[in-house]
Amino acid sequence: MKPSDYQKFTKKKNSVVKEEFRQSKKKAKKERAEAINKRFEEKRRLKEEAANLRSQIPNQKFPKTGLQPAATIQPQTKGNKQEIVNAMPLNKFLAHCGVCSRREAVDVIKEGKVKVNNAIITEPAFKVSEKDDISFNGKKLFITKNLVYILLNKPKDYITTTDDPQGRKTVLQLTKNATTERIYPVGRLDRNTSGVLLLTNDGELTQKLSHPSYEVKKVYEAKLDKPLTKTDFEKILSGVKLEDGLIKADSLGYVDARDKSVIGIEIHSGRNRIVRRIFEHLHYDVKGLDRVMYGTLTKKNVERGKWRFLSEKEVRLLKYLNKSKVNPNDKAAG
Repeated sequence: MKPSDYQKFTKKKNSVVKEEFRQSKKKAKKERAEAINKRFEEKRRLKEEAANLRSQIPNQKFPKTGLQPAATIQPQTKGNKQEIVNAMPLNKFLAHCGVCSRREAVDVIKEGKVKVNNAIITEPAFKVSEKDDISFNGKKLFITKNLVYILLNKPKDYITTTDDPQGRKTVLQLTKNATTERIYPVGRLDRNTSGVLLLTNDGELTQKLSHPSYEVKKVYEAKLDKPLTKTDFEKILSGVKLEDGLIKADSLGYVDARDKSVIGIEIHSGRNRIVRRIFEHLHYDVKGLDRVMYGTLTKKNVERGKWRFLSEKEVRLLKYLNKSKVNPNDKAAG
């Protein structure tokens, strides 16, 4: 690609950002509609097969399957009264745990993938409580009552850890009044890097965004100690060999044509300090680094050091981000 192919990352990039947001939303809606249609088709097919089977052998019992019968959970007792504490349908419980939506949970349960107190349950409306031992594909589930998503415009001199033995300032000090839930940053920005940072208690989303398969886009604005030469510009686009392997930018541009020391760089790698290392490898000193975009999130209307909650639409877009690129058999790595 030629340098002229890239325009400014500031004013002219806003229209591109909006268009990408619209396209991402459109793509997410399409994928969701296709998934829903696929589920409905599968349910119809199963119903038809069951109806045909019943008509063929009306007076016979169906053979036993490999699934265990639904177990009966004994309600807790208190004196002579029986009561179920915080009872809810099993499919609702799965949704609250972030496994999938309530509608998707119906199919998951009917497929025999969920156990309650070591017994396979195939009835979505089966009542459970937080005291029950509930697992999905062998993994124990814990309910999250209140999922929180916060966008922080991180300033310099704050580290992205939950606590620091050395007593340095952390990003959680900036959001301490936002929620009583235990939240944590998704990914990291080093101490001297500012910009967009997502904090949440949604473990599933954190795993997805951290997995390399999702190729989450990140856009940075870097201030160098000297103008970036055309030769080095091309090197960054074609690939720079670092100690941990080859790395290249997805796109690159001068923020201001009159000042070639301010660079906009788009990259999806999650390697530690990757942007700084690229420029340092080419003998540039990064005087300032600001992340202006993370996935579909920007710091628009959020002042430095301030935060805001994400909207429902923003959360949905993040959850469906680059979903078509990901192999469903991949295991998320946090």
